[in-house]
Amino acid sequence: MSAQVLISRPPAPQSIPAESLPHRTVEAPYNTGESSSSGLATAGFRTAKYLLEEWQQAGYTSFYQAHGDRDRSERSRHEAKQLAAECEARAQRSQADSTKKLGERLLDVHYWRSELQREIRDVTAETELLLQCKNRLQRALDATHIPFTISSDNLQCRERREGGELVRDGAELELLKEVDLIRNIQELLKRTLEQTKQQISMNRDAKEKLEMDWSDKVEAYDMDDKCGRYNNQSTNIQFHPNSSKLEDNTSTPESWAQHSHENIYRAERERMASINLRSLIDNILQDTSEDLRSQCDNVNSAFARRCEEVEDAKRKLEHHLNKTLEEIRDQENNISALKQAIKDKEAPMKVAQTRLYERSYRPNVELCRDPVQFRLVSEVGELTESEEFLKQKLEEAENCLRNLEDTRMSLEKDIANKANTLFIDREKCMTHRTRYPNMAKLSGYQ
Repeated sequence: MSAQVLISRPPAPQSIPAESLPHRTVEAPYNTGESSSSGLATAGFRTAKYLLEEWQQAGYTSFYQAHGDRDRSERSRHEAKQLAAECEARAQRSQADSTKKLGERLLDVHYWRSELQREIRDVTAETELLLQCKNRLQRALDATHIPFTISSDNLQCRERREGGELVRDGAELELLKEVDLIRNIQELLKRTLEQTKQQISMNRDAKEKLEMDWSDKVEAYDMDDKCGRYNNQSTNIQFHPNSSKLEDNTSTPESWAQHSHENIYRAERERMASINLRSLIDNILQDTSEDLRSQCDNVNSAFARRCEEVEDAKRKLEHHLNKTLEEIRDQENNISALKQAIKDKEAPMKVAQTRLYERSYRPNVELCRDPVQFRLVSEVGELTESEEFLKQKLEEAENCLRNLEDTRMSLEKDIANKANTLFIDREKCMTHRTRYPNMAKLSGYQ
């Protein structure tokens, strides 16, 4: 009993097999001899020495305790070593996987960065081409001011035609068509120019979004490339305890790729719209320049025909004027001859009347109505009648002469008006129209 009280060590660990422990059982004997320390009076107290069995029991207990402690320590070392190896392997696998993921991410970023860069290059080139088309439109619009000025000046010049020459002929109708055509073309070019400016603005907006996305991806690529180069031997690594949390405004890989895809899609859409607009601009400039030149040719042809008509009419009028002048000269000679004929009848009239007057003084029965008397009376009547006929014819000739003079004046006025018309159409209008722009200028190339 006393031995059990003195030795209070923990039992052997259960993990140690029972077979490995010594199979010795030591029991503390209950001494009843003179050296015995048992008894009620000595309960709880020891004598100066332990019993041999107690010493042996204490030794065995220490052996058991040392063996168990070593076993636990060895197992703990083995587990710690195995855990450290597993943690090291897992850390290396995690780091390798993270590096691999960074490499894959770099490939994705590089792909979208390349796509964005390609689209930026294409949009920039397309915008430059559209700017050239815009400049062509502006030059073509500026070039239409010259034809409009020429047509307006032609109409104003032709308002200075005089008399019956102020007529709405084919040339004027073609000029009016040309003015309306130029106004319509100017309105079309202005609308197209405004549409081109809007498209350029949309191209630049799309390019700006692409450049911002590209810049972000360049920065992200550099960061991920820098992160991918970090290793355990890097000197610029340190602890960042709060870096492992996810931000609220982060995107997902799907939304990240969708963002770049939408930017590229929008840029491609604007680029295709720009290409279609450039094609439309080319067609518009080609059609408008052809229409203007065609109408210019129509006006020039109308002017040429009108000048030929006026020239032909002027030649005919000049021919009639020459004939009229000849007739006036002949009529003046006729009037002079009639006047001379009337004057020439004065002498025969005087002779006949003098004869009648002298014979009226015949005496008595000699005052006879003889054949001479009748003939003299008849002669006076004939002369008087002839004189009346001549005066009537003279009056008619003078009327004809006045009519011829009026005709001459009218012909000369018509000839002058036609000469003025020819001067306006040929010297003013047609000469001015030689400054009409060519096809290249009307198309905006100059």
